Amino acid sequence: MVREYSPQTQSDSPQKHLPLLESGDRLTRPEFERRYAAAPQIKKAELIEGIVYVASPLRHEQHGKPHSRVMTWLGVYQAMTPGVDLSVEPTVRLDLDNEPQPDAVLFIESAMGGQTQLSSDGYIEGSPELIVEIAASSAAIDRGSKKQVYRRNGVLEYVIWQSYENQIEWFHLTDGDYRLLSPGADGLIRSQVFPGLWLAVEALLNNQMAQVLEVLQLGLDSAEHEEFVEQLGKK
Repeated sequence: MVREYSPQTQSDSPQKHLPLLESGDRLTRPEFERRYAAAPQIKKAELIEGIVYVASPLRHEQHGKPHSRVMTWLGVYQAMTPGVDLSVEPTVRLDLDNEPQPDAVLFIESAMGGQTQLSSDGYIEGSPELIVEIAASSAAIDRGSKKQVYRRNGVLEYVIWQSYENQIEWFHLTDGDYRLLSPGADGLIRSQVFPGLWLAVEALLNNQMAQVLEVLQLGLDSAEHEEFVEQLGKK
């Protein structure tokens, strides 16, 4: 959650008496937001099924490096696909009990018929079409309760990179349930929501980013991506 600060001191802040935000707290979303805004020392916290999860410090190998690869891949796709937006670790207001802060979200802009909109205070409301989570210490949550929350709220595609196991799971929402997308014979996974978003899975896992981007460029040059961009332009 991005915070804006005024020059007031802690002593004259109206939030000075709020309890600390801690993992395991059971809060309403408004109370979660108040406590989070009053805790600038906390860099990432999420509300999942009414329970607070405060993230541990992030390690480079298990989180920072995989995260940077994902953002490079998605960033190139977004740059070449007008009408599609990308955000890193945004606060997402899904429902009254769930306010995650995913590692990456790729979404169709609301003016183009997307599922989300920006609130008056600048937060994403609704379900992004695609969410990516880098799962290290958070793997149990990302593959458990958070996955169910995303499914129930209609997140169309959910990608989990389990960094300790160095494996990627890509789920597509079909008939109300998540179905695993497996790589084709060519080793690629192709998004069912974002035409042209192709992933060379093993190349990404092995930090062969030149190959990842070469394959993505093939997707961007495909007829299906061209048609998708044309459709978005007609909205």
